[in-house]
Amino acid sequence: MAKSANIFAPSAERLDIAVLVLPRASILEVASVLDPLRNANRHLGREGFRWRVVSPDGAAVPLTCGIELPSVGPLAAAGSADVLIVIAGYNQSEIATRPLIAELARCAGRFQAVGAVDAGPWVLARAGLLDGHRATVHWEDLEDFALAHPAIEVVPDRFVLSGNRFTVGGAAPATELMLHLIGARCGAGVAGQVAASFLYEAQADGSRPQRPGMLPSARDPRLAGALRTMNAHLEDPLPLSEIARDQGVSLRRLEQLFHAGMGAGPGAAYRELRLQAAQRLIVDTRHGLSEIALRCGFTDPTSFARAFRRRFGAPPSHLRKEAHGMHEGRGL
Repeated sequence: MAKSANIFAPSAERLDIAVLVLPRASILEVASVLDPLRNANRHLGREGFRWRVVSPDGAAVPLTCGIELPSVGPLAAAGSADVLIVIAGYNQSEIATRPLIAELARCAGRFQAVGAVDAGPWVLARAGLLDGHRATVHWEDLEDFALAHPAIEVVPDRFVLSGNRFTVGGAAPATELMLHLIGARCGAGVAGQVAASFLYEAQADGSRPQRPGMLPSARDPRLAGALRTMNAHLEDPLPLSEIARDQGVSLRRLEQLFHAGMGAGPGAAYRELRLQAAQRLIVDTRHGLSEIALRCGFTDPTSFARAFRRRFGAPPSHLRKEAHGMHEGRGL
């Protein structure tokens, strides 16, 4: 029988969490889920949270940094845990096999809540566990994820709670989600103590965008706002005059803000964002180069290739061949 209690509600009961970690996940994402719980137990003076790590085959999990993470067993070892969290990174489409997906679909009803981090939402979606829910995924995958799973309302938030499902875009948002969980169950004071232990400035709002701007140095809110707008309109670039108007400044003032904050004008910064996005898509996806050019606001493949070569010192085709010769991308 499915469990229905809300895990994000005040409770003095221990919460038992099983974390399914797939090979090629990031150690930072694992730590972002588990370490806040450990620290919460320290401040609580009791075991408010218990966790176990499981893996697809029950063996230790090789992470992207080369470390192997011990596992207590396969997914079946999740047993009677209250919550299941799936953490995945590169090549989830190959690592999360059909038998594993089928087992996830069968056992999901045992848990009060099921969640996923980074590429983990792909795994839950393939198991049909996010249909009809709002969800997020790592920002690099948002567009492809939405196209592949039309039954899911995909949003670019840092983390999303939807019924008894939750999804998280990456490592830092995972910390925020766990602080939200700790605060909801144990009180804001405990969550604040955990955040302070890690010198972390807690942010409770999961709906903030995953990519607030291009560079941390964009301290002026008008510059940061312009960068956010540019990031949101890579495929169909907006006129700079419209971006300036949105920020309540003149085009000349926008030029001054960009030169002062970034050492380049807004046009050059906008092109840099588009070329960075193209570079990532070339390395991390199998999309054709013409499609990538269009996604990044270049309607002419020839002008795209010239701009790319000037920026990165090699044509897009060379980078594609080199990157896919070394490793596979994030995978769909």
